[in-house]
Amino acid sequence: MGHREDLLEGAKRCLLAKGFLRTTARDIVKESGTNLASIGYHYGSKDALLARAYVEMVEGMSDAFEGGGELRGEPGSLERFTEVWANIIGTMREPGSLWRLSMEIVAMGDQLPEVREHLARAQREGARGIVTLFHGGREEDVSEERVDTLGYFYLTLMMGLMAQWTFDPESAPEAGQLAAGLRQAIEGATRT
Repeated sequence: MGHREDLLEGAKRCLLAKGFLRTTARDIVKESGTNLASIGYHYGSKDALLARAYVEMVEGMSDAFEGGGELRGEPGSLERFTEVWANIIGTMREPGSLWRLSMEIVAMGDQLPEVREHLARAQREGARGIVTLFHGGREEDVSEERVDTLGYFYLTLMMGLMAQWTFDPESAPEAGQLAAGLRQAIEGATRT
């Protein structure tokens, strides 16, 4: 690997070990075996490097969300909804979960303006990708309207789950409870 890749991998390890706020440029350099000038040359700043590393880690979760490519539920079905949420919740149970790091970003976003700006742009693509996870199809075919509605609906659920699994994993909902809640919300909304 070259310095660019070494920095990215070192930044990922630092993020998981120390989080955004406590990771210094020197930490990344030590972890990656590179030098301080490499950060500016390849990424522009430490915060831009950390944001890129975080986005890559989140993108790497897609296999886990898909259950290793083994989704059985029909796209758009309640079975698929339950299955995908079970997979997502499974990643929240892991020690050193990436989702705890996500909560740090949410809580400290105003102290990380460059990171927040970078991640806000990436969030839109995340919303597009999560639509295809639940409903099938290709990301490039997801309309902007579906990203703005369905995509952000799922991301909002995910943010709530992250908060619950971070602060009170003992009472955080399981996928079946989310599916039952969705069913009840739909029934209530469709009563005439």
